[in-house]
Amino acid sequence: MDHILVTGGAGFIGSNFVHFLVEHTDAKVTVVDKLTYAASRESIADLPADRVSLVVGDIADQPLMERLVAEHDAVVHYAAESHNDNSLADPSPFVHTNLIGTFSLLEAVRKAGTRLHHISTDEVYGDLELDDPERFTESTPYNPSSPYSSTKAGSDLLVRAWVRSFGVQATISNCSNNYGPWQHIEKFIPRQITNVIDGGRPKLYGAGQNVRDWIHADDHSSAVWTILTTGRIGETYLIGADGERNNLDVVRQILAHFGRPEDDFDHVTDRAGHDLRYAIDSTKLRTELGWSPRFGDFEKGLADTIEWYQAHEAWWRPHKDAVEASYAAKGQ
Repeated sequence: MDHILVTGGAGFIGSNFVHFLVEHTDAKVTVVDKLTYAASRESIADLPADRVSLVVGDIADQPLMERLVAEHDAVVHYAAESHNDNSLADPSPFVHTNLIGTFSLLEAVRKAGTRLHHISTDEVYGDLELDDPERFTESTPYNPSSPYSSTKAGSDLLVRAWVRSFGVQATISNCSNNYGPWQHIEKFIPRQITNVIDGGRPKLYGAGQNVRDWIHADDHSSAVWTILTTGRIGETYLIGADGERNNLDVVRQILAHFGRPEDDFDHVTDRAGHDLRYAIDSTKLRTELGWSPRFGDFEKGLADTIEWYQAHEAWWRPHKDAVEASYAAKGQ
């Protein structure tokens, strides 16, 4: 795999994967990204120009995708609209990118015979009860609850159909919630970190009991590379790092890092249809492909992430006021 195309490679988890490729492989990487509000040129700007190039474009642009895919040995498909709150306000971009965009990419891959890995989310499975001893596995039925998760579920099913009907050489991974560098500050962890950096108070949906299974973006990247290089075609692998924490615990850990009292936060209006708990069983990935996370300690990964946002204030500062104004308008 000398030439790899990464869709959405200027976004949060996509750019982390591009950094991983540059550090751990000799591959040349082409990033195709629409550069919407959640992406940034800065996230890949420091990478060597002879290894990484950027094409600004829409994955739903069929001629563009056919040209790019034909020039590469493999495609890793990160591009997606992914913010639940935004999908509730306007589902149309989620249908366009997550469904039509994935269809366009699949047709390009089918035509070129190129290897594809499709990035998805654990949110396609719906949610679990807080006291449920079970975790999501590859055989868990899909039960999405938002326009975001339903369009991601639809994109997964498209990939599966193209594998079965047309012999497309593809794999799928469903990952738990990511955190780490370059994540837009509308997201839960960077929003709370930047609030505290500004001397403000974190904002907690409802009682803060909703549980997410957190994984550092570096660990997600290493898992994706493992699947791309050694995964079985047509298979789905769940990626998780045993990082279950409820939102209240995460807020308290952020406050503790800054030496603030554990109750120094505000309760805000809960999100509509807020899923209770996500939990990933990544046994298949670990036993079949031998993968394991580097950041097995969530507290260490969170501390590294806080330090990154402290060191990169110039990147997130221009967006902070607008993000907080948008949340304030919704009572959040």
